[in-house]
Amino acid sequence: MSKLYVVGTPIGNLSDLSPRAVETLGAVDFIAAEDTRVTLKLLNHFNIKKPMISYFEHNKRERGEMICARILAGESCAIVTDAGMPCISDPGEDLIKLCAEKGIETVVVPGPSAVISALAISGLDTGRFCFEGFLSVNKKSRRDHLESLKDEKRTMIFYEAPHKLPSTLRDLYEFFGDRKLSIVRELTKIHEEAIRTTTKIAAEQLADSGIKGEIVLVLEGKKDDGSAKYTLKQAVSLAEKLVAEGAKISDAAKEAARVSGFKKNDIYKELV
Repeated sequence: MSKLYVVGTPIGNLSDLSPRAVETLGAVDFIAAEDTRVTLKLLNHFNIKKPMISYFEHNKRERGEMICARILAGESCAIVTDAGMPCISDPGEDLIKLCAEKGIETVVVPGPSAVISALAISGLDTGRFCFEGFLSVNKKSRRDHLESLKDEKRTMIFYEAPHKLPSTLRDLYEFFGDRKLSIVRELTKIHEEAIRTTTKIAAEQLADSGIKGEIVLVLEGKKDDGSAKYTLKQAVSLAEKLVAEGAKISDAAKEAARVSGFKKNDIYKELV
């Protein structure tokens, strides 16, 4: 029985495609690609001629069955994404699960990963970390996701698109307070850059600066500092002080929540 090869592709610099990856792509019977047009450019660069089948979020169920059927019939397949490792925050994850259900052997051919590459040059703790993918555009899902991470002590890694970056930087400051943050962009490309800053500076000075490119955000985990020692009573007292100074109740609760780590709604209820 043939196999499914999970092949990592360059995230910018074509020279990062490994000799083993080139050999594998040249040896398989067909290639499952997120975008066949993007993959064709890569194959042409290495003079590889192979039939391709598109496999992406909106056709993954139908195409997954088709791919598995061809492998079970004796063909070998390589799955690739537009950039980086397939199956990481990627619909290829479903194909791996389907192969496992059908007893199809899978082999990984490692390649570049934006997650690990960004973490390596972030300047933040790398011993323990968690990858959180893209934040949802749905407001409730987004807030629930961020709320669940407020006490996360590991370094957190997010993917983000340039047009959503401004709101995300402001959200990170709102939910996590002032922490170290690295904005890593255009990895392995000509304009590669690691902006080592804080959530406060990012929200107030960088959110509207027009940062472009493929972006990875690396956020410092929660530290056991003074902010963790607030009691709810102290948090409410802080909010009351802000109200006395002229702040709106909702704004005071929001600021007290950011500083203390308590939920805004809990502080707001105590205020009213």
